[in-house]
Amino acid sequence: MLNLDRDVVIVGAGPSGLTAARELKKAGLSVAVLEARDRVGGRTWTDTIDGAMLEIGGQWVSPDQSALMGLLDELGLKMYSRYRDGESVYLAPDGHRTRYTGASFPVSETTAAEMDKLTAILDGLAAEIGPEEPWAHPKARELDTISFHHWLRQNSTDEEACNNIGLFIAGGMLTKPAHAFSALQAVLMAASAGSFSNLTDEDFILDKRVIGGMQQVSLLIAAELGDDVVLNSPVRTINWEPARGEGEGHRVTVESECAIVNARFVIMAVPPNLYSRVSFNPPLPRRQHQMHQHQSLGLVIKVHAVYSTPFWREDGLSGTGFGADALVQEVYDNTNHGDTRGTLVGFVSDEKADAVFELSAEERKKAILESIANFLGERALDAEVYYESDWGSEEWTRGAYAASYDLGGLHRYGKDQHANVGPIYWSSSDLAAEGYQHVDGAVRMGLGTAARIVTANNRVATVPVS
Repeated sequence: MLNLDRDVVIVGAGPSGLTAARELKKAGLSVAVLEARDRVGGRTWTDTIDGAMLEIGGQWVSPDQSALMGLLDELGLKMYSRYRDGESVYLAPDGHRTRYTGASFPVSETTAAEMDKLTAILDGLAAEIGPEEPWAHPKARELDTISFHHWLRQNSTDEEACNNIGLFIAGGMLTKPAHAFSALQAVLMAASAGSFSNLTDEDFILDKRVIGGMQQVSLLIAAELGDDVVLNSPVRTINWEPARGEGEGHRVTVESECAIVNARFVIMAVPPNLYSRVSFNPPLPRRQHQMHQHQSLGLVIKVHAVYSTPFWREDGLSGTGFGADALVQEVYDNTNHGDTRGTLVGFVSDEKADAVFELSAEERKKAILESIANFLGERALDAEVYYESDWGSEEWTRGAYAASYDLGGLHRYGKDQHANVGPIYWSSSDLAAEGYQHVDGAVRMGLGTAARIVTANNRVATVPVS
């Protein structure tokens, strides 16, 4: 058992916690990072499966993600563009397959007009409400007490348009059915990316990838931190004493399976659904207990299929496909930089994921590859490597991609999600404004949380820990 004295202890060695640790050390504070897993990276994970390098977790970089791009540059990591040449494929509700080019789905003029109308409304709300404090806007309660499913149908009677627009936020981002979260939560998702239009533009939101994989961000920072990162060390208890007077700091003892750390500040750099895995003494305030029960992660299967060649390119296809009613709602060319093989990535979200998880592994693989083949042809059935990223079964995540509030929760609790409890601060992509749900948001939260602690540290005299 390690016994450590530090200024700050960080729970979680994902991009947010490690960014915070890096910044705190730059500011002259000592840190310890406790990670439950046997690896760093959190919800970013680059691994080799059956000889193929796969991005099991978060991977894409969009042009607005300046915090992440700045960090990539500092770490010496390079990016490359996602393959997008050729035609995309759209599957209509009746299963009809259409090849198309451009940003607009090949739908009827009526449906196209309704999709444009809904997009314009969402763009307007995202610009008006913004990502920083959506709960504070005069329309917050109105938008937070209606599901996104029903809000769409309040604004359009075209079912295909509603399902297509819903796809980009429900299945595509929050990975929950559109009836399970509010219109305000959808607006926040759009505003965090700059606009709803950005979410619908795969050439924007899925622009680039990191050569060698996104997990390198965490691996390189962890290498800088060295022995300050302790793996296989789930935190069980956080004991803390309130400051006794002005100018005095808090005293904290964090107990994990491998270390006991005495410190003055704690950063919980894990998703909100994992806060309850830790016992806090004294207990967190009522407001925190209630809030955390209204935040949950969604469910998605990220499917990786590797082939001897990117055969779809030979047919003039980009590898991109959309079908709101299909089992695999989205598919993209995910071929690695410099690889002669071809890799596809597809996504099975929310209730459709529920359904296929009731199948055997072989039945599920067959159903998923058949769905991909509906987009790209029968050669998609013959994957040389097939792998399912199932973050819902991962002990220290339990869902994907990030937490969102249930109906009515965002306007009710959002203003308190960043509020520290004494020496305890919260930092993860789940709580970000810009870059919400993305690695960029995790980096932004790490930078911001570190800055808040440096400020708090400068306000109090250093109290020796024992």
